[in-house]
Amino acid sequence: MAKKVQLKSNKKKESAPKSVALGRLYVTATFNNTIVSLTDSSGNVLTWSSSGNAGFKGARRATPFAAISAVEKVAAKGKSLGMSQVEVYIKGPGPGRDASIRALKNSGLNIMMIADVTPMPHNGPRAEKRRRV
Repeated sequence: MAKKVQLKSNKKKESAPKSVALGRLYVTATFNNTIVSLTDSSGNVLTWSSSGNAGFKGARRATPFAAISAVEKVAAKGKSLGMSQVEVYIKGPGPGRDASIRALKNSGLNIMMIADVTPMPHNGPRAEKRRRV
C-alpha cells in the first residue's frame, strides 16, 4: 500500500494591506509608453500601472490619454490604501508628462512636491560615428 505524503506548499504569505499616509509617485514618460509606480516613503512599490497595462496597444500607448488612464488606476489604488499625500518624481520626455500631473491633481491626492529627475548628460562619452546613407 502506498503512503499518502503531504507536500508543503510554497505559497507566499500575503501581508495585510498597509495604511500609508505619505507616498511617492514615480512617472516615467517615454516616447512609446508611460509607466507609473506608487511607493511608500522608503521606496517599496505598493502598486504600479502603465499605458499598456491600462489597455492601450501600439501607438495609442504613447498618447496623453493613455497616461491619464494609468495614473487614475494607480491613484485609485493608493486611495484605497489610505494614502492622502504624494511626492511626484517625473522622468523622461514623453507626451504623458503633463497629462499625468493633471490627472493626479484631479484624482484627489494632495501633491506635496513635484521633481523632475530626468537624467541629463554632462557631455558624457564620445558620440558614435555619424551615419552615412
